[in-house]
Amino acid sequence: MSFPRKVVAGYFLSLDGVAEAPDRFITAWDDETDASGARLIETQDTVVLGRRSYDEWAAFWPDSEIQPFASFINAVPKYVATSTPLEREWTNSRVIDGELVDFVRRLKGEPGGDIGVHGSISVTRTLLAAGVVDELRLVVAPTIVGSGQRLFDGLPPIRLETIRCTASASGHLLVDYRVVH
Repeated sequence: MSFPRKVVAGYFLSLDGVAEAPDRFITAWDDETDASGARLIETQDTVVLGRRSYDEWAAFWPDSEIQPFASFINAVPKYVATSTPLEREWTNSRVIDGELVDFVRRLKGEPGGDIGVHGSISVTRTLLAAGVVDELRLVVAPTIVGSGQRLFDGLPPIRLETIRCTASASGHLLVDYRVVH
């Protein structure tokens, strides 16, 4: 476990930056993309989710056999940014007590592994705008979707440094960035 902790946001994006409904543009899969996903979660021991992602994922992941993510997400502590009680039970899930940015800053100050943010576009935008995200790990599909929520819309300028960049056999760009604070 590392200290201080990092907030690492992992996303599938289309070439034009759409993060919503990645099943529309991630149409091929390969070993490099799998390995990238495994690297993303191997250092994480906590996940922060938005309410919509929580509701969708709590209905899907408990019965999923998609590994290694299913075992990871079902076991890891999950903190949910929402103002209403959770309707669906999911192991190790809790509603965030208080304001999102303050809560994540407190988590970063506690001992532990990386804090993951997955599939929650508004949560990631809020944390990026507040300067709380430390790394972005992206799988960029060679597809222009044209519509859908884009991950970086509405954000202030943010400087990134490339940590790693490779292309997978199916044409995905696997790009890891460090957020320059």
